[in-house]
Amino acid sequence: MSTTTIRHAPPQRASAFERLAQSRNGLGFLFMLPAALFLLVFLTYPLGLGVWLGFTDAKIGRAGIFIGLENYEFLMRDRVFWMSVFNTVLYTTVASVLKFALGLWLAVILNENLPFKSFFRAVILLPWVVPTVLSALAFWWIYDAQFSIISYVLMSWGWIDAPINFLGDPWNARASVIAANVWRGIPFVAISLLAGLQTIPVSLHEAAALDGATSWQRFRNITLPLLTPIIAVVMTFSVLFTFTDFQLIYVLTKGGPVNATHLMATLSFQRGIPGGALGEGAAIAVAMVPFLLAAILFSFFGLQRRKWQQGGSD
Repeated sequence: MSTTTIRHAPPQRASAFERLAQSRNGLGFLFMLPAALFLLVFLTYPLGLGVWLGFTDAKIGRAGIFIGLENYEFLMRDRVFWMSVFNTVLYTTVASVLKFALGLWLAVILNENLPFKSFFRAVILLPWVVPTVLSALAFWWIYDAQFSIISYVLMSWGWIDAPINFLGDPWNARASVIAANVWRGIPFVAISLLAGLQTIPVSLHEAAALDGATSWQRFRNITLPLLTPIIAVVMTFSVLFTFTDFQLIYVLTKGGPVNATHLMATLSFQRGIPGGALGEGAAIAVAMVPFLLAAILFSFFGLQRRKWQQGGSD
């Protein structure tokens, strides 16, 4: 009687790629790699190039040489640059506050059981989905010095005697571009906050109503605290979009009259491309970064305050 010895083949070691694919962190890294490469090529490189150009005297058609902080020293003495900073802060602050207030008001209304509410929600999105250039051209006609529909209606009602110079007067122009930006930005805020409102359990409002809470008390003590995380994210994006706005201003006023509506973004383009001073234009663009970082950090630390968002103390 013979016995047969069965020899088992030694286990094959998994390759490095297989071990990486079986690892949760490794698999996440593989999925993130295409996005990381995309950001590296189309975001990091242009940002780095812009920072470098800000330290040179580069012109269109000429590479330029390193001049250190001369561009920034010039900007510190440039009255137009400081006007653009003032305009940008004013434009961003006023437009963001109005978009938040009106967007929250619309979101609360659309969250109610209204007839045809699906239709109204779709209509609300129209200003957001229409291309910015088309919106700016429409407002350009609305603000026209001779054929403005606003001036025509007010004159026909006898409220004014002459057409309003919307885009020719500095403060009128500032108010006009802010109004156009608010009209475009309200849908984004309203629909985003509406999505947040629909995640709040109805039972909380019903329990508060049974306890005798008024509509304002339910909104202040239930809706607003639970909506705060959504508000922080939405308003961060709203502030970033408003601060870096370019198309609306460029089509409506191109920064005029007398630089009254120049934002940092439009001034950077004007100095760098039509003006040919790439180094100076890049320096203005780089000067926007601290403001943007401040907005992002404000939102980031606000989102960490979970206890405050739930109505407690930190």
